[in-house]
Amino acid sequence: MWARPQAVMWERLGQEIEVAMFCRKLAEAELPKASVELQKVVRQYLDSLGLSVQGMLRNRWRIAPPVEAAVEPDAGPSEPRRRSARDRLKVVPSGEGA
Repeated sequence: MWARPQAVMWERLGQEIEVAMFCRKLAEAELPKASVELQKVVRQYLDSLGLSVQGMLRNRWRIAPPVEAAVEPDAGPSEPRRRSARDRLKVVPSGEGA
C-alpha cells in the first residue's frame, strides 16, 4: 500500500494506523464467507483513504500522470529517473474545479 501515490498524504495526515487497519480488514474481507458488514467497512476505508474514485474526489486529490524524465545528451545511456509517489500526488485547493 505504501507504494501508492496516496501514501504521501497518509503520511502527512498521520494515517499509518488507518492504513494498517484497512490492510487487516481487507485480508479478512477476502476470505470465503466474509460478512457483508466487513465488506462495507472495507469500502468505507477505500473511500476515506482515497483508494477509490469517490474517495479521490471527496479528498480532492489528483494523481499527476507520469512525466518522462529528460535525458541529457552528455549523460550517455542511463536509466531514466522514475518519479516517486510523492511527485505524482497533487493536492487541489478547495477553490479549484472538482
